[in-house]
Amino acid sequence: MSKLVVVPTPIGNLKDITLRALEVLNSVNIILAEDTRTSSKLLNHFNISGKQLIAHHKFNEHKSLDNVINKIKSGETIALISDAGTPAISDPGFLIVRECLNNNIEVETLPGATALIPALINSGLPNDRFVFEGFLPQKKGRQTRLKSLINEEKTMVFYESPHRLVKTLTQFLEIFGENRVVSVSRELSKLYEENFRGKIGDVINHFNNKAIKGEIVIVVDGNKNSQQTDVNEEEL
Repeated sequence: MSKLVVVPTPIGNLKDITLRALEVLNSVNIILAEDTRTSSKLLNHFNISGKQLIAHHKFNEHKSLDNVINKIKSGETIALISDAGTPAISDPGFLIVRECLNNNIEVETLPGATALIPALINSGLPNDRFVFEGFLPQKKGRQTRLKSLINEEKTMVFYESPHRLVKTLTQFLEIFGENRVVSVSRELSKLYEENFRGKIGDVINHFNNKAIKGEIVIVVDGNKNSQQTDVNEEEL
């Protein structure tokens, strides 16, 4: 039966790909790829050949929906991959999954690599309940989003690019306060993986004036003062 299969790919270490992911990529004829050049390197590494790679990224995903849906309805099973990690998690994927479901097309999502879970666990911050914020708006709405999280009690997880890391941490310091604990993870699963944890000011000092490479995950402790305020109100 034709369907869409969402296939996670390694975030760094190629050994993290699953046997099931390789099985799917070997079995389908068509693969939707965020960047066909990056995906070609992955497929070549695992000796997967003869596949039709179709670019499916944030700049064309709206236009490509009908074409993909028609191909699946014609009998094709199509795999969706991103450059790294699980599609639809801060990457293209949501729109095509929703469109498939609206057309009664089966969607199968394989478990696999994603950066937020290792970073959350490595942080040592409470992980029984957390909120995933992904990438903050780069300009418009950024301050509004951050201010809306001031009283968030649960651990927060953000994605960020290396060149904006210090700027973002500085904004966290201004809005969340100097006593908030954060953890920064970069190059997860790679040779130079780094996880640095501390109060925001200390983490800024660590990364300031330092060449920062790799994708970044920032984990921020929740507002414990908000929890204490709630307790005091209940006692009254």
